[in-house]
Amino acid sequence: MSHPSTLPECLPITPFTRPVSGTIKLPGSKSLTNRALLLATFCDRPVALTGALFSNDTELMVEALRALGFNVAADETAGLLRVDNQAAAFRSETTVELFVGLAGTAARFLTALCAAAPRGTYRIQGTPRMNERPMKGLIDALRALGADIRCLGAEGFFPIEIHASGLRGGTVDIDATESSQMLSALLMVAPLADRPVEIHAIGGVRWPFVSMTASIMAAFQPGAEDNVERVSDTCFRVRKGGTPAYSAPSTYAIEPDASAASYYAALPFVVGGRLRLEHLHTGLQGDTAFLDVLSRAGATVNATSGGFEVSYEKTHARHGVDENFNAFSDTFLTLAALSPLLSGPTFITGIGHTRRQETDRVAGMAAELRRLGQEVLETEDTLVITPRPLIPDVTVRTYHDHRFAMSFGILGCHDLRGDGRPWLSIENPACCAKTFPHFFDLLESLRRKASVA
Repeated sequence: MSHPSTLPECLPITPFTRPVSGTIKLPGSKSLTNRALLLATFCDRPVALTGALFSNDTELMVEALRALGFNVAADETAGLLRVDNQAAAFRSETTVELFVGLAGTAARFLTALCAAAPRGTYRIQGTPRMNERPMKGLIDALRALGADIRCLGAEGFFPIEIHASGLRGGTVDIDATESSQMLSALLMVAPLADRPVEIHAIGGVRWPFVSMTASIMAAFQPGAEDNVERVSDTCFRVRKGGTPAYSAPSTYAIEPDASAASYYAALPFVVGGRLRLEHLHTGLQGDTAFLDVLSRAGATVNATSGGFEVSYEKTHARHGVDENFNAFSDTFLTLAALSPLLSGPTFITGIGHTRRQETDRVAGMAAELRRLGQEVLETEDTLVITPRPLIPDVTVRTYHDHRFAMSFGILGCHDLRGDGRPWLSIENPACCAKTFPHFFDLLESLRRKASVA
Protein backbone atom coordinates (compact mmCIF):
# COMPACT_ATOMS: atom_id res chain seq x y z
CA MET A 1 0.00 0.00 0.00
CA SER A 2 1.11 3.56 -0.65
CA HIS A 3 1.84 5.93 2.21
CA PRO A 4 -0.41 9.03 2.36
CA SER A 5 2.62 11.19 1.58
CA THR A 6 2.74 9.60 -1.89
CA LEU A 7 -0.76 10.77 -2.76
CA PRO A 8 -0.99 13.63 -5.27
CA GLU A 9 -1.90 17.13 -4.12
CA CYS A 10 -5.18 16.72 -5.98
CA LEU A 11 -6.74 13.24 -6.27
CA PRO A 12 -9.44 12.52 -8.91
CA ILE A 13 -11.89 9.93 -7.56
CA THR A 14 -12.67 7.17 -10.05
CA PRO A 15 -16.38 6.23 -9.74
CA PHE A 16 -17.61 2.69 -9.25
CA THR A 17 -19.36 1.32 -12.35
CA ARG A 18 -20.49 -1.86 -10.57
CA PRO A 19 -21.84 -2.50 -7.06
CA VAL A 20 -19.37 -2.94 -4.21
CA SER A 21 -19.03 -6.23 -2.38
CA GLY A 22 -16.84 -7.85 0.22
CA THR A 23 -15.59 -7.47 3.79
CA ILE A 24 -13.27 -4.78 5.10
CA LYS A 25 -11.18 -4.48 8.21
CA LEU A 26 -11.41 -1.02 9.73
CA PRO A 27 -8.62 0.74 11.62
CA GLY A 28 -8.79 0.80 15.40
CA SER A 29 -10.68 3.54 17.20
CA LYS A 30 -8.73 6.76 17.69
CA SER A 31 -10.83 7.66 20.73
CA LEU A 32 -10.23 4.30 22.41
CA THR A 33 -6.55 4.07 21.45
CA ASN A 34 -5.69 7.43 22.98
CA ARG A 35 -7.81 6.81 26.07
CA ALA A 36 -6.17 3.43 26.60
CA LEU A 37 -2.70 4.92 26.11
CA LEU A 38 -3.45 7.52 28.79
CA LEU A 39 -4.82 5.00 31.27
CA ALA A 40 -1.91 2.63 30.67
CA THR A 41 0.46 5.33 31.94
CA PHE A 42 -1.26 5.23 35.33
CA CYS A 43 -0.63 1.50 35.80
CA ASP A 44 2.32 -0.23 37.49
CA ARG A 45 2.87 -3.00 34.96
CA PRO A 46 3.10 -3.37 31.17
CA VAL A 47 -0.11 -2.96 29.17
CA ALA A 48 -0.52 -4.26 25.61
CA LEU A 49 -3.13 -2.61 23.37
CA THR A 50 -4.27 -4.86 20.53
CA GLY A 51 -6.05 -3.59 17.41
CA ALA A 52 -4.63 -0.12 18.08
CA LEU A 53 -4.88 2.70 15.55
CA PHE A 54 -1.67 3.83 13.86
CA SER A 55 -2.25 7.33 12.52
CA ASN A 56 -0.94 10.86 12.93
CA ASP A 57 -3.10 11.49 16.00
CA THR A 58 -2.03 8.37 17.87
CA GLU A 59 1.61 8.77 16.82
CA LEU A 60 1.63 12.26 18.35
CA MET A 61 0.27 10.79 21.58
CA VAL A 62 2.89 8.04 21.57
CA GLU A 63 5.78 10.45 20.93
CA ALA A 64 4.60 12.71 23.77
CA LEU A 65 4.44 9.78 26.19
CA ARG A 66 7.96 8.77 25.23
CA ALA A 67 9.13 12.33 25.86
CA LEU A 68 7.61 12.06 29.35
CA GLY A 69 9.69 8.95 30.08
CA PHE A 70 7.32 6.09 29.28
CA ASN A 71 8.38 3.18 27.08
CA VAL A 72 5.91 2.73 24.24
CA ALA A 73 6.74 -0.10 21.85
CA ALA A 74 4.87 -0.09 18.54
CA ASP A 75 4.26 -2.87 16.01
CA GLU A 76 2.10 -1.40 13.27
CA THR A 77 1.88 -4.65 11.29
CA ALA A 78 0.41 -6.42 14.32
CA GLY A 79 -1.67 -3.40 15.41
CA LEU A 80 0.04 -3.56 18.80
CA LEU A 81 1.13 -0.85 21.25
CA ARG A 82 2.81 -1.75 24.55
CA VAL A 83 3.27 0.71 27.42
CA ASP A 84 5.68 0.08 30.29
CA ASN A 85 8.38 1.74 32.42
CA GLN A 86 5.70 3.82 34.14
CA ALA A 87 7.82 4.30 37.27
CA ALA A 88 10.52 6.10 35.27
CA ALA A 89 8.21 8.82 33.93
CA PHE A 90 8.10 12.46 35.05
CA ARG A 91 11.77 12.44 36.10
CA SER A 92 13.16 15.14 33.81
CA GLU A 93 15.02 17.97 35.53
CA THR A 94 14.40 20.28 32.57
CA THR A 95 11.23 21.52 30.89
CA VAL A 96 9.70 18.82 28.70
CA GLU A 97 8.43 20.11 25.35
CA LEU A 98 5.37 18.33 23.95
CA PHE A 99 3.90 18.89 20.47
CA VAL A 100 0.34 17.70 19.76
CA GLY A 101 -0.11 18.87 16.18
CA LEU A 102 -3.83 19.14 15.43
CA ALA A 103 -4.78 16.19 17.66
CA GLY A 104 -7.54 17.32 20.01
CA THR A 105 -7.59 14.08 22.02
CA ALA A 106 -3.83 14.16 22.57
CA ALA A 107 -3.98 17.86 23.49
CA ARG A 108 -6.68 17.46 26.14
CA PHE A 109 -5.46 14.13 27.53
CA LEU A 110 -1.82 15.20 27.81
CA THR A 111 -2.80 18.45 29.50
CA ALA A 112 -4.66 16.47 32.17
CA LEU A 113 -1.85 13.91 32.47
CA CYS A 114 0.84 16.54 33.01
CA ALA A 115 -1.34 18.50 35.45
CA ALA A 116 -1.78 15.34 37.52
CA ALA A 117 1.95 14.49 37.44
CA PRO A 118 3.75 14.54 40.81
CA ARG A 119 6.54 16.81 39.58
CA GLY A 120 8.08 18.51 36.57
CA THR A 121 7.53 21.34 34.10
CA TYR A 122 5.78 20.68 30.80
CA ARG A 123 5.24 22.98 27.84
CA ILE A 124 2.52 21.88 25.39
CA GLN A 125 1.65 23.39 22.03
CA GLY A 126 0.16 22.40 18.70
CA THR A 127 -0.26 23.72 15.19
CA PRO A 128 -1.59 27.28 14.77
CA ARG A 129 -5.11 25.85 14.34
CA MET A 130 -4.77 23.66 17.47
CA ASN A 131 -3.64 26.74 19.37
CA GLU A 132 -7.02 28.28 18.49
CA ARG A 133 -9.12 25.31 19.63
CA PRO A 134 -10.99 25.39 22.96
CA MET A 135 -9.02 24.46 26.08
CA LYS A 136 -10.38 26.92 28.65
CA GLY A 137 -12.91 24.57 30.24
CA LEU A 138 -10.26 21.96 31.01
CA ILE A 139 -7.61 24.48 32.07
CA ASP A 140 -10.00 26.18 34.50
CA ALA A 141 -11.15 22.86 35.97
CA LEU A 142 -7.60 21.58 36.51
CA ARG A 143 -6.63 24.87 38.12
CA ALA A 144 -9.58 24.50 40.50
CA LEU A 145 -8.13 21.13 41.53
CA GLY A 146 -4.78 22.76 42.31
CA ALA A 147 -2.89 22.62 39.00
CA ASP A 148 -0.45 25.39 38.09
CA ILE A 149 -1.17 26.00 34.40
CA ARG A 150 0.14 29.10 32.67
CA CYS A 151 -1.14 30.17 29.26
CA LEU A 152 1.80 31.47 27.22
CA GLY A 153 -0.41 33.25 24.70
CA ALA A 154 -4.12 34.00 24.88
CA GLU A 155 -5.79 32.94 28.12
CA GLY A 156 -7.54 29.60 27.80
CA PHE A 157 -5.59 28.42 24.74
CA PHE A 158 -2.36 26.68 23.81
CA PRO A 159 0.55 27.00 24.18
CA ILE A 160 0.60 26.31 27.91
CA GLU A 161 3.18 25.55 30.59
CA ILE A 162 2.37 23.26 33.50
CA HIS A 163 4.31 23.24 36.78
CA ALA A 164 3.15 19.93 38.21
CA SER A 165 2.68 18.93 41.83
CA GLY A 166 -0.38 16.68 41.60
CA LEU A 167 -4.08 17.44 42.07
CA ARG A 168 -5.77 17.99 45.41
CA GLY A 169 -9.32 16.87 44.48
CA GLY A 170 -12.61 18.30 45.65
CA THR A 171 -15.57 19.79 43.80
CA VAL A 172 -15.08 21.35 40.38
CA ASP A 173 -17.15 22.81 37.55
CA ILE A 174 -16.23 22.21 33.90
CA ASP A 175 -17.68 23.66 30.72
CA ALA A 176 -17.13 20.95 28.11
CA THR A 177 -19.81 22.04 25.65
CA GLU A 178 -17.19 22.79 22.99
CA SER A 179 -15.47 19.41 23.36
CA SER A 180 -16.41 16.35 25.39
CA GLN A 181 -12.71 15.44 25.34
CA MET A 182 -12.19 17.96 28.14
CA LEU A 183 -14.65 16.20 30.44
CA SER A 184 -13.21 12.80 29.50
CA ALA A 185 -9.68 14.01 30.29
CA LEU A 186 -10.78 15.28 33.69
CA LEU A 187 -12.62 12.05 34.51
CA MET A 188 -9.61 9.89 33.67
CA VAL A 189 -7.14 11.79 35.87
CA ALA A 190 -9.56 12.32 38.75
CA PRO A 191 -8.64 9.04 40.54
CA LEU A 192 -5.07 10.38 40.88
CA ALA A 193 -6.16 13.33 43.03
CA ASP A 194 -5.46 13.45 46.77
CA ARG A 195 -9.15 13.04 47.56
CA PRO A 196 -12.36 12.20 45.68
CA VAL A 197 -13.48 14.55 42.91
CA GLU A 198 -17.03 15.74 42.26
CA ILE A 199 -17.46 17.13 38.74
CA HIS A 200 -20.33 19.39 37.68
CA ALA A 201 -20.65 19.68 33.91
CA ILE A 202 -21.85 23.12 32.88
CA GLY A 203 -23.90 23.42 29.70
CA GLY A 204 -24.69 19.77 29.06
CA VAL A 205 -22.93 16.51 28.32
CA ARG A 206 -22.46 14.44 25.14
CA TRP A 207 -23.22 11.11 26.74
CA PRO A 208 -21.74 8.61 24.25
CA PHE A 209 -18.20 9.85 24.84
CA VAL A 210 -18.62 10.15 28.62
CA SER A 211 -20.04 6.63 28.71
CA MET A 212 -17.10 5.40 26.62
CA THR A 213 -14.67 7.00 29.05
CA ALA A 214 -16.36 5.55 32.13
CA SER A 215 -16.41 2.09 30.55
CA ILE A 216 -12.72 2.06 29.68
CA MET A 217 -11.87 3.41 33.15
CA ALA A 218 -13.77 0.46 34.62
CA ALA A 219 -11.79 -1.94 32.40
CA PHE A 220 -8.59 -0.48 33.82
CA GLN A 221 -9.88 -0.74 37.41
CA PRO A 222 -11.09 -4.35 37.72
CA GLY A 223 -13.53 -4.83 40.57
CA ALA A 224 -14.22 -1.10 40.85
CA GLU A 225 -16.84 -0.56 38.15
CA ASP A 226 -18.46 2.20 40.21
CA ASN A 227 -15.34 4.36 40.01
CA VAL A 228 -17.44 6.95 38.18
CA GLU A 229 -20.77 7.53 39.88
CA ARG A 230 -23.36 9.42 37.85
CA VAL A 231 -25.14 11.50 40.47
CA SER A 232 -27.31 13.35 37.95
CA ASP A 233 -27.32 14.25 34.27
CA THR A 234 -24.57 16.79 34.89
CA CYS A 235 -22.82 15.59 38.05
CA PHE A 236 -20.24 12.83 38.53
CA ARG A 237 -18.34 11.59 41.57
CA VAL A 238 -15.00 9.91 40.99
CA ARG A 239 -13.48 7.97 43.85
CA LYS A 240 -9.82 8.31 44.76
CA GLY A 241 -7.78 5.52 43.24
CA GLY A 242 -5.39 3.27 45.05
CA THR A 243 -1.67 2.90 44.45
CA PRO A 244 -1.50 2.66 41.51
CA ALA A 245 -4.68 4.53 40.60
CA TYR A 246 -5.36 2.01 37.82
CA SER A 247 -4.68 -1.73 37.80
CA ALA A 248 -4.15 -2.69 34.19
CA PRO A 249 -5.36 -5.68 32.30
CA SER A 250 -2.36 -7.33 30.64
CA THR A 251 -4.01 -6.68 27.28
CA TYR A 252 -6.80 -4.39 26.16
CA ALA A 253 -8.50 -4.86 22.78
CA ILE A 254 -9.33 -1.72 20.80
CA GLU A 255 -12.57 -1.77 18.82
CA PRO A 256 -12.67 -0.76 15.13
CA ASP A 257 -13.23 2.98 14.66
CA ALA A 258 -16.95 3.74 14.37
CA SER A 259 -16.33 7.20 12.88
CA ALA A 260 -14.18 5.69 10.14
CA ALA A 261 -16.86 3.05 9.64
CA SER A 262 -19.37 5.72 8.60
CA TYR A 263 -17.59 6.25 5.26
CA TYR A 264 -17.55 2.62 4.23
CA ALA A 265 -21.05 2.05 5.61
CA ALA A 266 -22.12 4.82 3.22
CA LEU A 267 -20.28 3.37 0.21
CA PRO A 268 -22.93 0.74 -0.75
CA PHE A 269 -25.56 3.46 -0.34
CA VAL A 270 -23.75 5.46 -3.03
CA VAL A 271 -22.72 2.74 -5.49
CA GLY A 272 -25.05 -0.15 -4.69
CA GLY A 273 -24.11 -3.58 -3.41
CA ARG A 274 -23.18 -4.77 0.06
CA LEU A 275 -20.22 -4.44 2.38
CA ARG A 276 -19.47 -6.10 5.71
CA LEU A 277 -17.69 -3.99 8.32
CA GLU A 278 -15.65 -6.62 10.12
CA HIS A 279 -15.79 -6.75 13.94
CA LEU A 280 -17.81 -3.52 14.19
CA HIS A 281 -20.47 -3.82 16.86
CA THR A 282 -22.68 -1.53 18.90
CA GLY A 283 -20.44 -1.15 21.92
CA LEU A 284 -18.46 1.67 23.45
CA GLN A 285 -18.63 4.08 20.53
CA GLY A 286 -21.65 6.30 20.05
CA ASP A 287 -20.80 6.94 16.38
CA THR A 288 -22.36 3.59 15.49
CA ALA A 289 -25.61 5.60 15.65
CA PHE A 290 -24.79 6.66 12.09
CA LEU A 291 -25.90 3.21 10.95
CA ASP A 292 -29.44 4.03 12.13
CA VAL A 293 -29.32 7.26 10.09
CA LEU A 294 -28.33 5.30 6.98
CA SER A 295 -31.15 2.86 7.60
CA ARG A 296 -33.72 5.67 7.76
CA ALA A 297 -32.28 7.12 4.56
CA GLY A 298 -32.94 3.84 2.73
CA ALA A 299 -29.98 1.50 3.28
CA THR A 300 -30.39 -1.98 4.72
CA VAL A 301 -28.28 -2.47 7.85
CA ASN A 302 -27.93 -5.86 9.50
CA ALA A 303 -25.97 -6.82 12.59
CA THR A 304 -24.16 -10.15 12.26
CA SER A 305 -21.84 -12.10 14.52
CA GLY A 306 -18.91 -10.88 12.42
CA GLY A 307 -19.89 -7.21 12.29
CA PHE A 308 -22.41 -4.99 10.52
CA GLU A 309 -23.42 -5.49 6.90
CA VAL A 310 -24.77 -2.55 4.88
CA SER A 311 -26.49 -3.05 1.54
CA TYR A 312 -28.47 -1.01 -0.95
CA GLU A 313 -30.32 -1.75 -4.19
CA LYS A 314 -30.14 1.18 -6.60
CA THR A 315 -33.82 0.73 -7.52
CA HIS A 316 -34.80 1.79 -4.01
CA ALA A 317 -35.39 5.39 -2.95
CA ARG A 318 -32.81 7.33 -0.95
CA HIS A 319 -34.59 9.66 1.47
CA GLY A 320 -33.53 12.92 3.03
CA VAL A 321 -33.47 12.69 6.83
CA ASP A 322 -33.77 14.98 9.85
CA GLU A 323 -31.10 14.22 12.43
CA ASN A 324 -29.57 15.80 15.52
CA PHE A 325 -25.87 14.88 15.38
CA ASN A 326 -24.84 16.44 18.70
CA ALA A 327 -23.92 13.10 20.26
CA PHE A 328 -22.06 11.70 17.22
CA SER A 329 -21.04 14.82 15.30
CA ASP A 330 -17.92 13.38 13.63
CA THR A 331 -20.26 11.59 11.23
CA PHE A 332 -22.44 14.53 10.19
CA LEU A 333 -20.05 15.28 7.32
CA THR A 334 -20.62 11.79 5.91
CA LEU A 335 -24.36 12.39 5.64
CA ALA A 336 -23.95 15.95 4.38
CA ALA A 337 -21.64 14.83 1.58
CA LEU A 338 -24.20 12.23 0.48
CA SER A 339 -27.15 14.63 0.63
CA PRO A 340 -27.02 15.52 -3.11
CA LEU A 341 -28.04 11.92 -3.86
CA LEU A 342 -31.09 11.94 -1.58
CA SER A 343 -34.65 12.51 -2.78
CA GLY A 344 -35.49 15.41 -0.47
CA PRO A 345 -34.02 17.95 1.92
CA THR A 346 -31.64 16.84 4.67
CA PHE A 347 -31.83 18.59 8.05
CA ILE A 348 -28.69 18.35 10.18
CA THR A 349 -28.75 19.90 13.66
CA GLY A 350 -26.64 19.87 16.85
CA ILE A 351 -23.36 20.68 15.09
CA GLY A 352 -22.48 24.19 16.27
CA HIS A 353 -19.56 22.93 18.37
CA THR A 354 -17.89 21.51 15.23
CA ARG A 355 -17.13 25.06 14.07
CA ARG A 356 -14.16 24.90 16.48
CA GLN A 357 -12.66 21.59 15.43
CA GLU A 358 -9.97 20.96 12.77
CA THR A 359 -11.71 23.71 10.81
CA ASP A 360 -15.14 25.35 10.91
CA ARG A 361 -16.85 22.20 9.72
CA VAL A 362 -20.29 23.75 9.35
CA ALA A 363 -19.12 26.63 7.15
CA GLY A 364 -16.72 24.41 5.21
CA MET A 365 -19.37 21.82 4.41
CA ALA A 366 -21.84 24.49 3.34
CA ALA A 367 -19.24 26.09 1.06
CA GLU A 368 -18.23 22.83 -0.66
CA LEU A 369 -21.81 21.67 -1.18
CA ARG A 370 -22.68 25.02 -2.77
CA ARG A 371 -19.70 24.68 -5.10
CA LEU A 372 -21.20 21.33 -6.11
CA GLY A 373 -24.48 23.05 -6.98
CA GLN A 374 -26.49 22.28 -3.84
CA GLU A 375 -28.91 24.60 -2.08
CA VAL A 376 -27.72 25.06 1.50
CA LEU A 377 -29.21 27.00 4.41
CA GLU A 378 -26.65 27.48 7.18
CA THR A 379 -27.23 28.65 10.74
CA GLU A 380 -24.90 28.54 13.74
CA ASP A 381 -26.01 25.03 14.68
CA THR A 382 -27.65 23.59 11.55
CA LEU A 383 -27.44 22.80 7.86
CA VAL A 384 -30.46 22.31 5.63
CA ILE A 385 -29.41 20.81 2.30
CA THR A 386 -31.80 20.64 -0.65
CA PRO A 387 -30.45 18.44 -3.45
CA ARG A 388 -29.87 19.99 -6.86
CA PRO A 389 -28.09 18.58 -9.94
CA LEU A 390 -24.43 18.01 -9.14
CA ILE A 391 -21.87 20.20 -10.90
CA PRO A 392 -19.01 18.09 -12.31
CA ASP A 393 -15.29 18.85 -12.49
CA VAL A 394 -15.08 20.32 -8.99
CA THR A 395 -12.08 19.99 -6.70
CA VAL A 396 -13.34 19.77 -3.15
CA ARG A 397 -11.33 21.77 -0.64
CA THR A 398 -10.53 19.83 2.52
CA TYR A 399 -9.31 22.62 4.82
CA HIS A 400 -6.62 20.19 6.13
CA ASP A 401 -9.52 18.23 7.65
CA HIS A 402 -9.49 14.44 7.21
CA ARG A 403 -13.26 14.15 7.45
CA PHE A 404 -13.82 16.39 4.42
CA ALA A 405 -11.42 14.25 2.38
CA MET A 406 -13.06 10.97 3.31
CA SER A 407 -16.70 12.12 3.15
CA PHE A 408 -16.39 13.64 -0.31
CA GLY A 409 -14.20 10.75 -1.40
CA ILE A 410 -17.25 8.53 -0.96
CA LEU A 411 -19.49 10.94 -2.89
CA GLY A 412 -16.97 10.88 -5.74
CA CYS A 413 -17.58 7.13 -6.11
CA HIS A 414 -21.03 7.96 -7.53
CA ASP A 415 -20.95 7.45 -11.31
CA LEU A 416 -22.33 10.89 -12.16
CA ARG A 417 -21.61 10.72 -15.90
CA GLY A 418 -22.56 7.08 -16.26
CA ASP A 419 -19.26 6.13 -17.93
CA GLY A 420 -16.85 5.73 -15.01
CA ARG A 421 -14.98 8.99 -15.66
CA PRO A 422 -13.89 11.00 -12.61
CA TRP A 423 -15.98 14.10 -11.97
CA LEU A 424 -14.83 15.08 -8.46
CA SER A 425 -11.32 15.55 -7.09
CA ILE A 426 -10.06 15.82 -3.51
CA GLU A 427 -7.57 18.52 -2.54
CA ASN A 428 -4.82 17.37 -0.13
CA PRO A 429 -6.07 13.77 0.23
CA ALA A 430 -3.07 12.98 2.46
CA CYS A 431 -4.80 14.79 5.33
CA CYS A 432 -6.71 11.53 5.94
CA ALA A 433 -3.51 10.28 7.64
CA LYS A 434 -4.80 11.98 10.80
CA THR A 435 -7.02 8.97 11.53
CA PHE A 436 -7.15 6.65 8.47
CA PRO A 437 -3.83 6.66 6.59
CA HIS A 438 -4.78 4.11 3.94
CA PHE A 439 -8.34 5.28 3.31
CA PHE A 440 -7.90 5.94 -0.40
CA ASP A 441 -5.90 2.73 -0.95
CA LEU A 442 -8.78 0.73 0.51
CA LEU A 443 -11.33 2.63 -1.56
CA GLU A 444 -9.45 1.97 -4.79
CA SER A 445 -8.98 -1.72 -3.97
CA LEU A 446 -12.75 -2.11 -3.51
CA ARG A 447 -13.41 -0.34 -6.82
CA ARG A 448 -11.00 -2.59 -8.70
CA LYS A 449 -12.53 -5.68 -7.14
CA ALA A 450 -16.01 -4.51 -8.13
CA SER A 451 -14.94 -3.77 -11.71
CA VAL A 452 -13.85 -7.36 -12.33
CA ALA A 453 -16.68 -9.04 -10.44
